[in-house]
Amino acid sequence: MNRKAKGAVLAVAAVAAVGAGTGIATAVSAGDDDAAETPITGTPLERASAAALEHTGEGRVTETEVGDEESYYEVEVTLANGRETDVQLDEGFNVVSASADANGDADDDE
Repeated sequence: MNRKAKGAVLAVAAVAAVGAGTGIATAVSAGDDDAAETPITGTPLERASAAALEHTGEGRVTETEVGDEESYYEVEVTLANGRETDVQLDEGFNVVSASADANGDADDDE
């Protein structure tokens, strides 16, 4: 192979390697929703927890998130029966929606 051809092959291989690495990094980070979650803290945590517990009527707050894809705040409440309910809140701590699942995964709409 001449020098130009070798250089072209190496350049194509380098671009392919960078592209593959970027694709893998994107796939790994996109598949792990928990890695990017920011928990609610301070006074907003107290207000969001109170609003979510008032909506569910019982349970304990087991997880929170600011800037959820569905709302401004998301509060996960685990009920006494083990079911989980995700309560979506707007910036004013008003309930936007809630979803629950009998299996403990909060995925289905109530």
